[in-house]
Amino acid sequence: MENKRTCLYDKHLALGAMISPFGGFDMPIQYTDIKDEHNAVRQACGVFDVSHMGEIVVRGRDAERYVNHIFTNDVAGIPTGKILYGMMCNANGGTVDDLLVYKMGDNDFFLVINAANIDKDWRWMEANTEGFDIDIRNVSEAYGQIAVQGPEAERVVEEELGLSCSELTFYTSKVLRNRDGVDEIISRTGYTGEDGFEIYGSHDFIRDLWDKLMASGRCKPCGLGCRDTLRFEVGLPLYGDELAEDITPLEAGLGIFVKLDKEDFIGREALLRQKEQGLKRRIVGIELADRAIPRHGYDVIKDGEKIGEVTTGYHSISTDKSVCMAMVDAPYAKLGTGVEIRIRKKTFPGVVVKKLFYDKRYKK
Repeated sequence: MENKRTCLYDKHLALGAMISPFGGFDMPIQYTDIKDEHNAVRQACGVFDVSHMGEIVVRGRDAERYVNHIFTNDVAGIPTGKILYGMMCNANGGTVDDLLVYKMGDNDFFLVINAANIDKDWRWMEANTEGFDIDIRNVSEAYGQIAVQGPEAERVVEEELGLSCSELTFYTSKVLRNRDGVDEIISRTGYTGEDGFEIYGSHDFIRDLWDKLMASGRCKPCGLGCRDTLRFEVGLPLYGDELAEDITPLEAGLGIFVKLDKEDFIGREALLRQKEQGLKRRIVGIELADRAIPRHGYDVIKDGEKIGEVTTGYHSISTDKSVCMAMVDAPYAKLGTGVEIRIRKKTFPGVVVKKLFYDKRYKK
């Protein structure tokens, strides 16, 4: 099966981007240099094509009750314009996907899911609609999306795109307009640890915004390569690495987004049981003393025995340290615990640290 292409694919080719498969799409990994693109977001402004993400609309009399049934966070009574992060879990508490839920109005929700999981998530959501009076639609094909991220993002969005955004607080959104049945939405969200915005709309709308941003010269086009280095430095999970069908949100350290005291949701009983019995493993941060780079799947060692595996690792661009996130047996998850990472045929000493390797700089 051929990979899909976003509405901005031709724009990436024109900029000489390195294209590679990701989540079933041909996506730009980098345009010039990952380090330069990473630093542009940390220091000024970068723009990403994230049109590969999926969008699901849930409306109807039972929309709020349905979303709460499939979602670990609690949308009951939140105001229009509010956005919540959370997970959808299977009956065993494993993670079907992590997602954003936008409240668009009374019993009207906009769900943003991961590109690689669109088909799987859609089947799972449809399979769990029984007993709910809702209209649920997969509108992923209709939407494009860009992310404008960095300390200069607000000024660039307002001055170059003419979009009012300064009144938005962290994790809020507004509809700019509806054109041909597609909402044009701007939200103060992102996946980099920096202030910024994600903008959704029709393919033509997104192409027009991209062209304006490129013509402005005020923001750098950024690929998925630096998107990963940026999110990793601030401890944000990537589905398939820190989250998966066999990894629960509690094991991933995301319990703050799991409201076990709310009305029943799929996976709640399993997660309650896991919390009561105690976690057997956890995602932790590890800092190496050496400059060697830990990669996904590398073994974590303690006293000659394997105690876990690296989920994501890099030589952090912002901190100039070799760090990783890893799933380890719970007895070794305490901060300050000495461990080793096996890299090829050698082991390198490290220490368990907080997953937040670089401080987030959101505008609250």
